[in-house]
Amino acid sequence: MPTPDERLEAMGLTLPEPAVPAFNYDPVVVHGDLVYVSGQLPKEDGQVRITGRVGEDVDLEDAQHAARVCTLQGLSVIAAAVGGLAQVKRIVRVTGYVASGPGFHQQPHVLDAASTLLVDVFGDAGRHARSAVGVAELPRNAPVEIELIVAHDHASAPER
Repeated sequence: MPTPDERLEAMGLTLPEPAVPAFNYDPVVVHGDLVYVSGQLPKEDGQVRITGRVGEDVDLEDAQHAARVCTLQGLSVIAAAVGGLAQVKRIVRVTGYVASGPGFHQQPHVLDAASTLLVDVFGDAGRHARSAVGVAELPRNAPVEIELIVAHDHASAPER
């Protein structure tokens, strides 16, 4: 069975460098066998390239791309914290925030892009509980922000 890294490679995807916070928080906290990932923005080469509210400035397809970028950012900080994606036992929960224009009600469709990516990378271990929340604004005018909770092989990584 292919590893998560091999699956990413087969999809033509690579993990970005782990994001460095601009404010006073940790991007990831490892506690026991759980990894808590702070909200990840859709940064490409360190910049939020897609901006605005979904249904107003950003269409569904671009919002789904942004959700995938957020997810890759999250996987990057997880891999750095626990010694690689092979240490992930299960994606437990995904919380996605979608900056939504008036009348936009398709937040679950935006988050499906992240959920599908996680299942493609981890198989059944990528299936997870999820919330898709519409909000008025997000930091840096991002259309999507995603948080993750992941179970990992506790013996493989120190607590942070």
